[in-house]
Amino acid sequence: MLNSVPLVELWRGPVRESTHLGTVVICDDTGQIHHSWGDPDRIILPRSSCKMIQALPLLTSGAADNNGLKSEQLALACASHNGADIHLAPITKWLETLGLKDEDFRCGPQKPKDSTTRHALLRTGQPACQIHNNCSGKHTGFLTLNQYLGGHPNYETVDHPVQKAAFEAFEMTTDETSTGFGIDGCSAPNHSCSLQGLARAMAWFASAEDRSDSASQAAVRLVNAMNAHPALVAGEGRACTQLMRAMGGSGVIKTGAEGVFTAILPQQRLGIALKIDDGTTRASDAAIAALLVHLGVLAPDHPTTQMYVNAPQRNWRGITTGRLGISPTFLPQLAQI
Repeated sequence: MLNSVPLVELWRGPVRESTHLGTVVICDDTGQIHHSWGDPDRIILPRSSCKMIQALPLLTSGAADNNGLKSEQLALACASHNGADIHLAPITKWLETLGLKDEDFRCGPQKPKDSTTRHALLRTGQPACQIHNNCSGKHTGFLTLNQYLGGHPNYETVDHPVQKAAFEAFEMTTDETSTGFGIDGCSAPNHSCSLQGLARAMAWFASAEDRSDSASQAAVRLVNAMNAHPALVAGEGRACTQLMRAMGGSGVIKTGAEGVFTAILPQQRLGIALKIDDGTTRASDAAIAALLVHLGVLAPDHPTTQMYVNAPQRNWRGITTGRLGISPTFLPQLAQI
């Protein structure tokens, strides 16, 4: 049994049409649980919600500074981007400075989410390339590290020095021994951890300013980069970008496939990890927004907040048919945070 709790509900008129169950863990700067709902020991794959962990070796190795990487590139290394020009142009330039090409990626081609880019490809009859993959920023970071280390081209394999470095960073920040891994959509290994371990890692990032070791200094740079460039982390119309803008620099958040979301809140020295059982993004977006409101980093009356918390549901004619909101059993518990 997952021991999950109702987090988000979809109502159509007077009928509760769907209920999204999940688990939430909030950890403090000591790695201890601040609040939790469901089983904090539940093992998950963090998917893209842990990209900032995978980017740590890019900095701690010296590869980032050796290549003169700026905050924009560090944000892209943590991104799951839409494939808009704002993402593709800097990644293309970054790749060119490495003397590499699209075929050097190991993430695979993906149709871009950005409609302008996607329509341009359709008009010209060109197929999507690997640079259009939402993980191409992370993979350019991998390529940068690989070039610095002098590794073989298949940097995505689990026994490659690049992935070994990412794995070491993962176990260090989660303070856990991973039970295994799965291959992510971008072909890189994605290691398992408990939800508490993932929240602990986010709290480690949130409190990094309190420490002076090289890994913590790298964490500060990555968090600052994501905070400075929310549009690069995801893109227009995406919860990561919109909610970080609305938070005004109070923290960074990162979505992951299958209903995972993480948050790093430096002012509170807190880290959040949540998982929606059915893997629904609409539910993880709503849940993270509600948590941010009750932790005081997102204004409840901000227009962006209203897009995710008690969001009206409209049909193709624009008629309001219902709402997506926080479960009435979860809402009063949020007030106790």
